Amino acid sequence: MAGNHHGHTPAAWTGVIIVFIGFCVSGAFMVLANPLGFWAGMVICVLGGVVGMAMRAAGLGQPKSTHPPHKVASES
Repeated sequence: MAGNHHGHTPAAWTGVIIVFIGFCVSGAFMVLANPLGFWAGMVICVLGGVVGMAMRAAGLGQPKSTHPPHKVASES
């Protein structure tokens, strides 16, 4: 899709980076057999989603499309 910039926003990048860090923390503590650390990493993952949504609400996400959805012509 030409011109599609889906996900190339500060909100998306920040959310994904935080979730990735949480994933790494959870993975490390899972290998170390430490349940408390694993769940702390999972909390970081959820926090990444919350931060991404908050940044999107603050205007740092992709703007809403003002164009109506594209309709495909039906074949006759």
